Amino acid sequence: MPRKTAQKPFRNNCLISGFKIKEHMELIAAILSGIMILTAWVWGNQLPYSIFVTLHILAFVIGGFAKAKEGIQKTMAERELNVEMLMIFAAIGSALIGYWTEGAILIFIFALSGALETYTMNKSQREISSLMDLQPQEALRIKNGEEELVSINQLHIGDQILIKAGERVPSDGTIIKGRTTIDESAITGESFPVSKEMQEEVFAGTVNINGSITVEITKPANETLFQKIITLVQSAQSEKSPSQLFIERFEGTYVKAVLVVVAIMMFLPHFVFGWSWTDTIYRAMILLVVASPCALVASIMPATLSAISTGARNGVLFKGGVHLEKLSHLQAIAFDKTGTLTNGKPEVTDLITRSDKEVAEILSILSSIERESNHPIAQAIVNYTNMLPDVERLEVQHMQDIPGSGVTAEIDGVTWKIGKPGFLGKEAAESFQNGVLKKLAEQGKTVVFIGDKYGIAGLVALKDTVREETKDAIQVLRKNGVYTVMLTGDNETTAEAIAKEAGMDNYVAECLPEEKVQEVKLLRKAYENVGMVGDGINDAPALATANVGIAMGAGTDVALETADVVLMKNDLPKIAEAIQLSERMNKVIKQNVVFSLLVIMLLIISNFLQVLDLPLGVIGHEGSTILVILNGLRLLKT
Repeated sequence: MPRKTAQKPFRNNCLISGFKIKEHMELIAAILSGIMILTAWVWGNQLPYSIFVTLHILAFVIGGFAKAKEGIQKTMAERELNVEMLMIFAAIGSALIGYWTEGAILIFIFALSGALETYTMNKSQREISSLMDLQPQEALRIKNGEEELVSINQLHIGDQILIKAGERVPSDGTIIKGRTTIDESAITGESFPVSKEMQEEVFAGTVNINGSITVEITKPANETLFQKIITLVQSAQSEKSPSQLFIERFEGTYVKAVLVVVAIMMFLPHFVFGWSWTDTIYRAMILLVVASPCALVASIMPATLSAISTGARNGVLFKGGVHLEKLSHLQAIAFDKTGTLTNGKPEVTDLITRSDKEVAEILSILSSIERESNHPIAQAIVNYTNMLPDVERLEVQHMQDIPGSGVTAEIDGVTWKIGKPGFLGKEAAESFQNGVLKKLAEQGKTVVFIGDKYGIAGLVALKDTVREETKDAIQVLRKNGVYTVMLTGDNETTAEAIAKEAGMDNYVAECLPEEKVQEVKLLRKAYENVGMVGDGINDAPALATANVGIAMGAGTDVALETADVVLMKNDLPKIAEAIQLSERMNKVIKQNVVFSLLVIMLLIISNFLQVLDLPLGVIGHEGSTILVILNGLRLLKT
């Protein structure tokens, strides 16, 4: 029998030709309200008065229901009057004095601006929804040589999955078979595909373009980098900036003040200026409309959400509007060296031996002993020797690690020592090959010596190379007047060389984690707003101490959780772009605030001079609200 497919029940959020009804309910209500008003206005003279009034009442109810409900609920919950209540009072007041059309238009435009603001929120939410849709819910797991389709929630660390060409990666893992090209735009914002080889990482939500690969799972589905991005952006949307918090506090006081002034306005002009009661109440209703801070309240949140969404699309995650707002005010930025300014992977640059005849032997001994260690420097030496011909694999015995110094081991009965200069004798190391150690150190290189019972047999120089984009990023920051300093645990000579190569203003060498915190505190005393960029566990305290902590996306979980901003692609130039985005957002917010205040003042003055009618007051007030929201939406552009 053919298997039946369960039919999903019809819901309000169903799609009709791709149009989500529930998501656009406010807009639909505003349009229906507008149709009622237009009908009453066009055929007003031909309709009985009862139908004329009924059409306007329907416009009031349909257009104003959502905002009235929101306003009443907020008032009851916070015991504070709000903008929504002001608008409802103004509309009802207009109707009571016979201005049905004006009151209905007020409700219509207020509903329209509300729908536009909801669109902004939904647009930001869709950024998250579109991200969530990118992660597959099933994976092809390989178990006992057979393939089985399972939910990603059933995957465990160590499981192997097959990812075919054109499929999305379902979970974070390491390639153990095959090679391919991966589209990582969903994670990094970078449009160019990245080549992936054996033992390289792949991330959930990215696309396997042109090769079948087998991947070993390294993280459960709920802890992938992809899920962290979603969590970070969701938390960012709920966190309010200082400007937004100020406006919200200001709103309650302002609304009360407006109601007091309106109450006075309903009586005072009649006795002081001799206005008729009709004019007095009419002007009071106009004041209630035009003095409402709708545009001011809408000046910040749409702009902030738009900027956060734009950052997320381009590989920069902000954990809240407060951090985005602060970013443009940074006066100094401290950088960790390893993995931040540099690639974090040392590479062998020099091999020097006491005799040319011993080169092959020294390489074989180095390779064999360092294979027994998992230290990054040891791995770099092994990677180097693997690329060379005629390097033998020798049997290593009695391997011993001397913490902080190096290792000792026996090969063919000969004891070898590999490690820091002081481990093999400081004087001998400094005098080896005419003092080459000093020259290499001045170039920012780390030197590892190897020796036997006869003394130093040779040395290997390694360097953690500065990222290609680091110099450009630092140069842009310095041009913008941002003071840059490097914090590193390296010795003075190496630190100076790296700082000079990267183009830093200053550096602090031999810096332990607790000392990094002290250096950030000193920077905060000298510069009011300080940022810290890092990627490791040892950087987390300093990231938390800075005004804005910025983590590299490939950094440790602790660094990612502590930081306020995350650069998903480890791309330092993104810092300058993020600062520019922050500046744009703050500029838009200032424009909105100044514009909304000027419009309110102009409308209030015009009302007192009796040159403003209620329809123009409604259009001026609600029109300014729509304009500031649209201005904020400009930040959705990259």
